[in-house]
Amino acid sequence: DLARRLALAKARAVAARFPQAVVIGSDQVADLDGEPLGKPGNHERATDQLRRMRGHSLVFHTAVAVACMATGYEELEIAAVRVKFRNLSDAEIETYLQREKPYDCAGSAKSEGLGIALLESIDSDDPTALVGLPLIRTCGMLTAAGIKLL
Repeated sequence: DLARRLALAKARAVAARFPQAVVIGSDQVADLDGEPLGKPGNHERATDQLRRMRGHSLVFHTAVAVACMATGYEELEIAAVRVKFRNLSDAEIETYLQREKPYDCAGSAKSEGLGIALLESIDSDDPTALVGLPLIRTCGMLTAAGIKLL
């Protein structure tokens, strides 16, 4: 799974530079009927992604890795968030893209901002995963790594 590989690679790369630190790496991939949707990179691809997603359900797979070279601790988890997109008009898509410019977000949707207006519903046991970091899982992983959160 792409999100898993990227999250782990990010955590390992930073952990190698800071071996005493407990490092978090995360990545997200959107899945539309088995087709991965990454970061669009530009307006044209974002428009295409949102047109294809309108009225459909898709799954955002958000992976999080926690690593510490000094202790040898490494853990990787993934959280799935199923979202249903509203049946968006071309004008709504264009307005959203002009205002939010989500070209660096998987699936062209920044749910932490105006992108939440694109959605009809969200289903997940860790809803923070939709914004790119599953905090419920991350807290458990950090605790397991020896970090006292509370």
